[in-house]
Amino acid sequence: MEEQHKQNTNIVRDIIIGMSDGLTVPFALTAGLSGVLDTNHLIIVSGLAEITAGCISMGLGGFLAGQSEAEHYDAELKIEHKEIEDVPFIELKEVKDIFSELGVDKKLSKQVALQVSRNKNK
Repeated sequence: MEEQHKQNTNIVRDIIIGMSDGLTVPFALTAGLSGVLDTNHLIIVSGLAEITAGCISMGLGGFLAGQSEAEHYDAELKIEHKEIEDVPFIELKEVKDIFSELGVDKKLSKQVALQVSRNKNK
């Protein structure tokens, strides 16, 4: 039986943060308008317009943030691949040091780093 992993586990968090942030401005707007205007219809329409604009703005902001994060990751990955080709011994030392910092024995961390570097296509 293959182990299942959840995808997009941050979506609930993003929805909650977006809703709490996105509902603050419409409530403040409608509260302010209700003190100035006498007609409920205009207050409701203004609140709905603000909610719609906030949803579009927050959605686009989240999308663009995700896109820029993915582009940053891809750029860093290209840099690492180039460094593996240009300065393999420095990159091998970085991997060995990472394993050592995680508590792996120095001799074993060197062996693991060498083994990982041999399987770069897997």
